[in-house]
Amino acid sequence: MAMLEHVSRAAKLAKPVLVIGERGTGKELIASRLHYLSERWEQPLVKINCAALTESLLETELFGHQAGAFTGATRTHIGRFEQADGGTLVLDELGTIPLRMQEKILRVIEYGEFQRVGGSDTLRTDVRIVGATNEHLPRLVELGRFRPDLLDRLAFDVVHVPPLRARPEDIGSLAYHFAVNVTKELRRSFFPGFTSEAKAALLGYAWPGNVRELKNAIERSVYRAKEPDQPIDTILFDPFASPYSLSLPAAPRTTAETAATPPPATADDGMPRDFRSAVAAFEQQLLQRALQRAQFKQTLAAKLLGLSYHQLRSLLRKYGLAKAGADNGE
Repeated sequence: MAMLEHVSRAAKLAKPVLVIGERGTGKELIASRLHYLSERWEQPLVKINCAALTESLLETELFGHQAGAFTGATRTHIGRFEQADGGTLVLDELGTIPLRMQEKILRVIEYGEFQRVGGSDTLRTDVRIVGATNEHLPRLVELGRFRPDLLDRLAFDVVHVPPLRARPEDIGSLAYHFAVNVTKELRRSFFPGFTSEAKAALLGYAWPGNVRELKNAIERSVYRAKEPDQPIDTILFDPFASPYSLSLPAAPRTTAETAATPPPATADDGMPRDFRSAVAAFEQQLLQRALQRAQFKQTLAAKLLGLSYHQLRSLLRKYGLAKAGADNGE
């Protein structure tokens, strides 16, 4: 596969690499491959999810802190840059890092120096940075949310991980791999395979959650199979599917909403007269359908659409739908 060959070549140089791809495409596995195919493979591989931490916690996790640096800091904490000395540091969800922290990371990349929080000693580290994100970083630069100089330093090479729908030839082998593994976990003697109908269903699905969603769907289908010794004939794509699923009536549209999204005018041949208006109307329909299906939980709606939560929020604000559902992503 061209992407894996690209990764193998990029691994040889101790330069920063960006791994870009949709959620669930295996960006973390690509980052690990970059490390283990490099000359640093015997040194530490350290990973951190930047989106999971507040700015203050992210700072102490990256750079460490001295004992007494703040209330509750009873002992010195070694940060990830220090832990990864000589090896590789993977910054997952890179696009969520606050600007102040980006400046400090840039200094480490340029000079190999940093200070722990509350410390005065300058420490040195030799770390290869691998950044992973599903964000369009040049666009974040335009929006003022990402430093252009940091992007320049990190983007020595960029690996684009294709979504699963763009590589259907991998779906069958991955599905079989996951099925065999969960069969062993269930302590069953063998995996009986998939029926032709099940294979067709796998290939006909868009996989908005990519490899992660495929893994979940296969494992769910295997362990819930009514006849474990027979080939799997049904793929359980939606874990929420049930005859007892809760449903909410569609929210009535206000006069303002109706006026804001008129149906696009079409010519006699059925083609839209205004392409952009037709696209906008279609996007709003998709957003509203996803919100209704997710019972107006925006995190779930984003998952259904194959978007990040922040991408969904941006679209909701664009179309004046930001109040549809919980603002905290629940």
